[in-house]
Amino acid sequence: MQTRNKVLDDLSQLMTNAMGVAQGAREEAETAMKSLVDRWLADRDFVTREEFDAVRAMAQKAREENEALKARIAALEGK
Repeated sequence: MQTRNKVLDDLSQLMTNAMGVAQGAREEAETAMKSLVDRWLADRDFVTREEFDAVRAMAQKAREENEALKARIAALEGK
């Protein structure tokens, strides 16, 4: 026959509750830190990846058009 010790049960319940509080504090700290980093990045006026990719694609297209125009000018000057 196994008897339950009230002190051990209470201690176990206390530890379980403490772990729950610690988990909640960790999640709150992560949320606060993420908010702080997001705010810091927004203040630095960094561009998003999508904006960067869009500008890079526009620059690539402009380079290609520039090369085509150079070739056309060279062909016209050669005549």
